[in-house]
Amino acid sequence: MRAAYYERNGPAREVLQLGEVETPRPGPGEVRVRLRTSGVNPSDVKAREGRTRKIAFPRVIPHSDGAGDIDMIGDGVPATRLGERVWVWNGQWKRPFGTCAEYIVLPSAQAVKLPAHTSYEAGACLGIPAMTAYHAVAVADANAASTILVSGGAGGVGHYAVQFAKARGAVVIATVSSEAKAKLAREAGADHTIDYRREDVAAVVKDLTDGAGVDAVIEMDLAANARLYPGILRPRGTVVVYGTGTPEAQIPAQFLLVNQIVMKWIYVYELTPDERTAAINTINRMLENKTLLNNVALTLPLDDVVAAHEAVEQGKAMGNVVVTI
Repeated sequence: MRAAYYERNGPAREVLQLGEVETPRPGPGEVRVRLRTSGVNPSDVKAREGRTRKIAFPRVIPHSDGAGDIDMIGDGVPATRLGERVWVWNGQWKRPFGTCAEYIVLPSAQAVKLPAHTSYEAGACLGIPAMTAYHAVAVADANAASTILVSGGAGGVGHYAVQFAKARGAVVIATVSSEAKAKLAREAGADHTIDYRREDVAAVVKDLTDGAGVDAVIEMDLAANARLYPGILRPRGTVVVYGTGTPEAQIPAQFLLVNQIVMKWIYVYELTPDERTAAINTINRMLENKTLLNNVALTLPLDDVVAAHEAVEQGKAMGNVVVTI
């Protein structure tokens, strides 16, 4: 089969290769998916660079998200799964071969039925962005009585987080960096947007909340945004962190202590079975109901996988980047 792969960490143009590799076959309890799309996430890019983890296998086919059709099953998998359209999660987590290839073999549970009207491109955005967003909003306990600030409300995770928070009835404030991104966040359901490059985030939040502050922050970059917390969080508020731009971050410790701020950390690769099931059920229900918007910002063919990685690194795309196989 044809695949993109790397055999050492480094820049995309130096280490990513395209070539023929052995086509996998499913074992007991596994399915083989003929992939149509592969999602490129920041964590995939950082892993390839070696920033978050060093290469652990002689060869790595990158990416954990993707979508396609089950074309082969192993022993113990119902025959009814053959031909099923699916989206996959954790494709390359603790495994050498991910979704940036013509085929992938996975435990059957990691291939989730994709609603008939949902595109393969959208299906490649669900494993990391949508599940991270759903779980972050659940951990933040978003509800009809709460006001939630979503950091980066037009990004891959943020765009979904706005939608899941609104589905729970929360008032949603999204931070963005341009009017185009503000439009995306509003289309997802954000009640208010704040352009952090042009506006004083704390002043706007205080105005919108009558000085009370928000109940929770869904945080994409702790290192960049922790300085804002004293101006935006109410006492006993919550920060749910799913990302940070640097390995270490300075936090306003005295404010967090005195105001008894709760900081919670989530890592989508290591959700419990119950957490995973809750996320999958909600995502697929909203897909079935056609109430979940999937922001595929850039689609590139497998031959352009280097450009796809660079687009994610450089933040050029206002949303998810997908490689078509």
